Amino acid sequence: MRISKINSTHAPEELKAIYDRWFQQRGNVPNMFRVMAHRPQLLQTMEAHMRCVLGEGAVSTRLKELVAVRVSQMNQCDY
Repeated sequence: MRISKINSTHAPEELKAIYDRWFQQRGNVPNMFRVMAHRPQLLQTMEAHMRCVLGEGAVSTRLKELVAVRVSQMNQCDY
């Protein structure tokens, strides 16, 4: 069984700002966000967490993204 992904046109109104923000930053809305949109409160919490984790800090956002890609490769994860 697969859980459907909610695209931006069908996203609940309270999530449209999240979709817009991620689309502007990345050119897409991550699939995990589109699936989590079935539970808006959880998506809002997860998005806030992701902004903290991926935002600028002691390690650049670019390096964090590269680490995420490499970890996915090492785990043979296509996503």
